Parts: sequence; structure tokens; C-alpha cells
Amino acid sequence: MNHFAEQFDTYIRARVTLIVIVTPEEERAIEHVKTVCEQKNRTCLSWDVADGFVVLTGRTGLDLKCRDPLVALDLMEKTGMDNTGTIFVCKDFHDFWANPPVRRKLRSVVQRLTQTRTSIVITTPTGQIPDELQDEAVIIHLRRPNGEELDAVLEGLLKGANVKINLTEPGREKVVQAAMGMTAGQARRVFSKAIVTCGCLDDRSITLITEEKAQLVRQSEALEFLSTTETADSVGGLGVLKDWLRLREKAFTKDARDYGLPAPKGIAMVGIPGTGKSLTAKMISGLWQLPLLRLDVGALFGSYVGESEDRTRRALHIAETIAPCILWVDEIEKAFAFGSGDAGTSQRVFATLLTWMQDKKEPCFVVATANNIAALPPELMRKGRFDEIFFLDLPHMAERREIFITHLKRRNRSPRDFDLKRLVKEADGYVGAEIEQAIIDAMYLAFSDRMREITTEDIVISLKRQVPLSVSQRENIQYLRQWLQEGRAQSASYPGEVAGEPGPGQVLLEIETRD
Repeated sequence: MNHFAEQFDTYIRARVTLIVIVTPEEERAIEHVKTVCEQKNRTCLSWDVADGFVVLTGRTGLDLKCRDPLVALDLMEKTGMDNTGTIFVCKDFHDFWANPPVRRKLRSVVQRLTQTRTSIVITTPTGQIPDELQDEAVIIHLRRPNGEELDAVLEGLLKGANVKINLTEPGREKVVQAAMGMTAGQARRVFSKAIVTCGCLDDRSITLITEEKAQLVRQSEALEFLSTTETADSVGGLGVLKDWLRLREKAFTKDARDYGLPAPKGIAMVGIPGTGKSLTAKMISGLWQLPLLRLDVGALFGSYVGESEDRTRRALHIAETIAPCILWVDEIEKAFAFGSGDAGTSQRVFATLLTWMQDKKEPCFVVATANNIAALPPELMRKGRFDEIFFLDLPHMAERREIFITHLKRRNRSPRDFDLKRLVKEADGYVGAEIEQAIIDAMYLAFSDRMREITTEDIVISLKRQVPLSVSQRENIQYLRQWLQEGRAQSASYPGEVAGEPGPGQVLLEIETRD
């Protein structure tokens, strides 16, 4: 008996009269209820406005053709008062929440059937129930199928068709892992599509299933599935952070679990805008070969009471189901800026996320990025939420060289054709995003000049046309660096490796002197 079945069995033995099952998988939920009733020798009937009553287990003398909700509730009450122990499963009954007579009748029936052996079960895709029924009902969330259940779905599909399988046992595990996070129905359809498209079940199926899952995750309102090919070479500098990540590259493997290592919880990256925080989040996904989910916190907020919290729980549950994965929360300080006009909704959503970050059991690695440290709540930054907090500073000389090489190669230019020493010197005080933009601007300049090849001079001209953040945001950068010097975070970069490289304070001093 799985966790859901155990929960349901406990509630009906405790004589709970109204049970609300929250799930988009109506068929799977009813199958679980039916299995429990068969094991406990309980009569179980379903009801909906189209088919009336349908016997799932046992026998009954009810008028099965009843399609009126008020009459149906009368019959449920009459049967329940006989203490027969019947379980009634009402499909789509949430459609009647807005009907006052039906809502009142349901509440009255539930109250009169208290402590009888009869239970009314309502399946609904949302966790919103009327205020009048809040005290009468218990809510069970049916979790999406785990790996074992998805493997059973795959096995059932393979038995029903003459399908060729070109997979080893580990390969089959990867197919099931690729489907994690889907409902049973979604997984069945995707498995079928993979078989029809590829003509068999093989390694190509894994890629196809992953692509289909990306589409399904994007329908979850607040989660975005990102495909990324970024590697450690895609990010210039940040040696300390890269070494920290490489040390934990195999942390999600079975060998790590057998060794006794817990899965890493996550990191927070704070610091100057344009230093590569977002790119690093994508790089982690590529380095560890784990799916990357971006949490769109703005999409968590709904207009109805409790809807925002419900969306948050659903999004986090999907992330847990897909685990191991990377959950990226970009500019987290803006996402949870508390306002006085939302009746505390943002605070409740933030509290839900904090609790989940502290207590989550599944290997979801959280990557939070932030630019404005002052806006970050202290409870977010304390130890236990993240494994480490990294500060991303202005790139030093060695890092600027790496950044130039990375972006020149990305645009099919050989770094040997440029005076890197001069470029590195001219880019003193520039962040990675500004260096990238200077190269792009230089390419536009050369392209408009009869499509000639770009030169070092083009890039230097483009650099000089920019006003770097180290100048325009001098006060903010000084504040951020003071935060680092107070020991509140670890620098993501090693000290400058080139002789004569000025320290952070010297760079700002030189900028101020030039001004």
C-alpha cells in the first residue's frame, strides 16, 4: 500500500465524512480509492452529472440513474444513515461550489453523517474549497507517480504491443527518470509517442521524452524548463565557484548516497549586475547534467484567496518530482519584495518557499541570484538554506582575459588575432556583460564598414563609448564590497593572478581619480 492509500485508509477508518483529493489525475485517484475499498471490503460508488451513480466495488440498491446533485446527496445521506460503510466518490463536484443550495446541502449531509462509516470523497484539480466546508473536510494531495509507478505504466504499455526494446537496465531507468514529474496519463502518452516515433524504445527515446516533459513543465504556470548547453568554459573567471561546483559534480549519484553524503542544498550568488550570475546558473545545469527549472515567482501570484500558496506548493512539488534537478530563482530580492497592498500574500508565499528550502528531502539544488543585498531578508541568507553564499565582484585582470577569449570564440573569432593585453587593460572596471556588449558593438561597427573583420581598435572604441557600472553605480558597488569584506559571503574568484593587478579598492580608487 502506497503513501496515499495509507492516508486514505486511515481517514476512512477514523470515520472522516468529507475527503477532498486534490489532483489532476482523477482516474488514478479513483483507482487508488477503489483498491483500498476492495481490500477493506467496502462498497464504493462514483457519481457525476453525466452517468449518475456507478458501482466500483460491492453492490447497492440505489437508483443509479440519478443525475441531480441535490437528489444524489439525499440518497448518499439515506444510505449513510444506515451505516453501511459506503464510500461515495463525486467527480467534478467542485463545479457546484458556486451553487448555494448544493453547497448548503453538502454541508448539512456531511454534518449529519458525522461518525458514521460513510465517507464522501470529492476529486478536484485545485485545492480551493468553500470557506463553509473548510472545517468539515480533510484535504489529501495525490503526489505525481514515482519511478516505480512510472515503470509500471511503461511495463503495461510494452505488454500491450509488440515493441522492440534496445535498452539496458540502466537505460530503462533513464527513460523512467526522464518522465519523472509527469502524470501517469502524460507519461503513457509520451512513452507511446517515443515508441511510434523511434520505432522502438532506445536511447533516442530519452531525448524525446525530455523534450516532451519540457513542454509539460512550461504549462505549470510558474516553472520554465530551460535547455542549456553551457559548460564551465562558457563562463570566464569565477575559479573558486567553479572548483566548488566540480567538487560536488557527483554528489547526486548512488555512490555519494552510499558513502553517506547528503545532496547539496543550493547556493546564493550575490553581487554586481552583469558579472555572470544567470549564466552560471545555466552552467551548473550543463556541468552536472541535470535539468534546469526556472521559477517565475511573478506567475505564482493569483487573484483568489489561497491561490498563490497553492501554485507555490504545486510548483515546488513538480520540482521535487523531477529531482534531481536545478531550481533557479533569478533576482530573488525583487520576487519577494513585500508590499502592504497584497494582504500578506507575498509573505506567505515567501514563508512557503523558505520552509521548503529548509525541509526538502528530494535533491533539488536551489540557485538563487540577487543584485540588491539590502533587500534580502536575513532569514533567507542564514546557514541551512544554502550550502554557500558567493559574491561575484568586478573581474580582475586574469578573469577579464578569460572573458574576452570566451566571447571572441563564441562569435567564431580567434583570440590570437587581437591584442588581449591591451583589451584587458582598457576593460579595467568593466563587468562581463559590458565586455560582451563591447565585442558585439565592435562587430556592428565593422559590419557597417563594408563587412570587414573586427579589430582590437574597434573593441577599444566600443569600450570607451560605454559608461561601466563601476562608474555609474560606484556607491552601490562600494556597499556590496563592504558586505564581502565583513565576511558575509565567499568570493567566487581567486585573487588576481597577473603581477601588478590592483585589488578591488585600488580599481575603484583609480576610477574615482579618472573622474
